[in-house]
Amino acid sequence: MTLAVLLPLLAVFVLADEMDQVGTGGYALTDALWFVTLTMPGYLYQVFPIATLIGALIGLGQLAARSELVAMRAAGLSIAGIIRGAMIGGLLLALLATGVGELVAPAAEQQALAVRAAATSGDAVQVSASGFWARDGNAFINVREIQPGAELADINIYEILDDRLTSATHAREARYRDGHWVLTDIERSRIGPDRVEVDRLERARWDSLLNPRLLEVIVVEPHALPIWGLYRYLRYMQQTEQDAGAHEVAFWTKLVQPLLILTMIFVAIPVLLGSARSSGTGIKLFIGIALGILFYLVSRTFTYMALLYGLNPALAAFAPLLLFTLGALFLLRRVG
Repeated sequence: MTLAVLLPLLAVFVLADEMDQVGTGGYALTDALWFVTLTMPGYLYQVFPIATLIGALIGLGQLAARSELVAMRAAGLSIAGIIRGAMIGGLLLALLATGVGELVAPAAEQQALAVRAAATSGDAVQVSASGFWARDGNAFINVREIQPGAELADINIYEILDDRLTSATHAREARYRDGHWVLTDIERSRIGPDRVEVDRLERARWDSLLNPRLLEVIVVEPHALPIWGLYRYLRYMQQTEQDAGAHEVAFWTKLVQPLLILTMIFVAIPVLLGSARSSGTGIKLFIGIALGILFYLVSRTFTYMALLYGLNPALAAFAPLLLFTLGALFLLRRVG
């Protein structure tokens, strides 16, 4: 129910931001609406912990308002038992949210960026499970991996003439330099009527109309990548000795996300037990929003410290969770 309120609000804000793009090229209102729809799974995963906190405060608050929590404790159910029951439900929520965030959201986010990029630039592009696809005259281009800075990896180029495949080229990497593409580690197969000739080149120029700006806007932000994609990209950044600070922070943040959902439920219980019948739903909703804002500020502070001052990314990701858990334990001790 909390998500049913939060997601439409987020959708309105995202759509309002997209209205600046409407009218650029062929980008119409229907494209903007489709873009917003495709980005919603990602936003759902991001706000899920806060929605869980608010939902737990309101949902368990109904038990507290009817003195059911008091009755449970009077009947011999310990606070640990109440926490255990809530955590079982929270575990199911965490698994559901992780499935959406790691399986649905990344693909939907990349497709949303492809839709917007294709509409604004006028180029025909498509993102599928086999990578990024584009057409350049008689050539069909498949890119398995797009990296920041208009750098491509694992590229396949298929040239078709008179409805017949005439050549197939595979390159390990491609970089855009001085107005043209440079392919490296190339294997090209020229397909004739009765034979196939294979050439291998270390480096070659590739004159393609493929717009590097189109590729740059399709590269998703680190937080929108699946965790295994982040891990693979981190290894690449380390091998090439590039700065991977933002991706490391995003990796550890995504690793902590399921635990954060459980932590929010854990935080809600001592707040409710400490004010079982002394506050209404409005106060609990206010408390939930205030705690959510506080958590956001604390987590962003640690994120910026990791990026600007070299704080360990794992510590930056786990610190807000540990602080809130310690706060909840302190409240539980007072309630107990």
